[in-house]
Amino acid sequence: MVSRSFLLSLLLCSYFSLSLGDDVTVTVKGVTTIAKTDDTFVCATLDWWPPSKCNYNMCPWEQAGLLNLNLSNPILPKAIKAFNSLRLRLGGSLQDQMLYNVNGTVRKCHYFKKKESGLFGFSNGCLNMDRWDALYELFSSQGAVLTFGLNALIGRKKANQDPKDTLYIGNWNPSNTRAFMQYILSKGQKIDSWEFGNELCGGGIAAKVEPKQYGEDMIILRKLVDELYQNSGKKPQIMAPGGFFEKKWFDDFLLASGPNVVDVVSHHIYNLGAGVDPTLFDKMQDPYHLDEIVQTYNDLEVTLKEFSPWSSAWVSESGGAYNSGGKLISHAFINSFWFLDQLGMTSTYNHKVFCRQTLIGGNYGLLNTTTMVPNPDYYSALLFHRLMGRGVLATNHNGSPYLRAYTHCRRNGAAGVTLLLINLSNSTSFNVSLANDLNLYPPLEASAQAVAGAQRDEYHLTAKDGDLKSTTMLLNGSPLELTENGDIPDLKPTQVDSSKPVSVAQSSIVFAVFKDFKAPAC
Repeated sequence: MVSRSFLLSLLLCSYFSLSLGDDVTVTVKGVTTIAKTDDTFVCATLDWWPPSKCNYNMCPWEQAGLLNLNLSNPILPKAIKAFNSLRLRLGGSLQDQMLYNVNGTVRKCHYFKKKESGLFGFSNGCLNMDRWDALYELFSSQGAVLTFGLNALIGRKKANQDPKDTLYIGNWNPSNTRAFMQYILSKGQKIDSWEFGNELCGGGIAAKVEPKQYGEDMIILRKLVDELYQNSGKKPQIMAPGGFFEKKWFDDFLLASGPNVVDVVSHHIYNLGAGVDPTLFDKMQDPYHLDEIVQTYNDLEVTLKEFSPWSSAWVSESGGAYNSGGKLISHAFINSFWFLDQLGMTSTYNHKVFCRQTLIGGNYGLLNTTTMVPNPDYYSALLFHRLMGRGVLATNHNGSPYLRAYTHCRRNGAAGVTLLLINLSNSTSFNVSLANDLNLYPPLEASAQAVAGAQRDEYHLTAKDGDLKSTTMLLNGSPLELTENGDIPDLKPTQVDSSKPVSVAQSSIVFAVFKDFKAPAC
């Protein structure tokens, strides 16, 4: 029989081993960057879906679509302004059914309506210029940088009447887009980039276009933008195809469009599967599943080097789980594991922008669809935007794959680096020391190079009450909530002796700012 004293000793040993955590050394190569992001790397989308958009017997869009979004809610402008320069990508599935009603040119201008024979089960929709002006005024007044998704199906027709054949043929008709761009220019409005079409590449979703035709139409768009913006101070970038990566289609598309036509090659990521997948929760903490998307990023890099070295890569839409995300999961704390890991991973593969589906709408909004109160991922996005600069540094460690680590130069050229640590494990904590690989042998440990008495800033993110399905995120133990005036709260760090390891609790996230870290690349 096992004695009570032995069991007690065993429990105490287990407790102290867990509380002490595993010691891990993270090595950062501070000599050179491996990639650079845009200043507006963190991006959020706004979609056109009407309230009648439903998935799995749920209709989670309410009044979140661009045509019916409540622009008078005071939280919305504050949420945008907190980023100073939040990129907003306006578009989505219904953009290829959208007409722009400039000077009354669209006879019947109505919202999207249910239509069984229509793409995605909806009719064409229409954007009145007074609604556009209201949207633009709100977004631009809060410093947003705008990417607008254009209708790339207008002028085309279905190849045949077979409902299983989604191919559209014929040339794109640019006349409605021309009128919209002329209107925007006449009003002095600024669009940073135009994205041509949504998920029409490869096998498509509801419709598809052959790559050669798509490339030829991009040439038409290039000429249109060059013509209309020839006297403008800054010419917008043009982007395509905004869909799921299929190497041969992308290769053929870029070959057809030719040199210096496509500024940005954009693609979409939904690497968690369907919103009703019963394993969705587990996938967000599975490092092996999260790593599966690496091949896509790598293959796209190869495509750009071979066929479009003048272009940059963007993820122009990613919501994790498709079909509006997972109920009770995609807007909870657990989703920040996937989200921040994707931000870190994508940046290492030289992507300039990562657009999160959505700012508001569906189950995966950064803001609550009904109240617009920020969900946990909003604060994750805001911290990444404020702390992680453009320069991306090679980072690796000798520990568990459940510890994810990414390092960037600090924002706005400040000295030092920011280290993002994501602990996917629900049973193991980590004590992380930082080493600077300056091509010296052995590498200098952080403790050896730390300035005596120097402090670092740490931002520890955890779920309220340890419930990973909670929609309340704690920052250094305190809940992140709007102030009494409805303002975004201050995101204040705790200060720690720079010579000590970073303590990363189980199922938690840490941003650690090392101001005295010597990184010549920064």
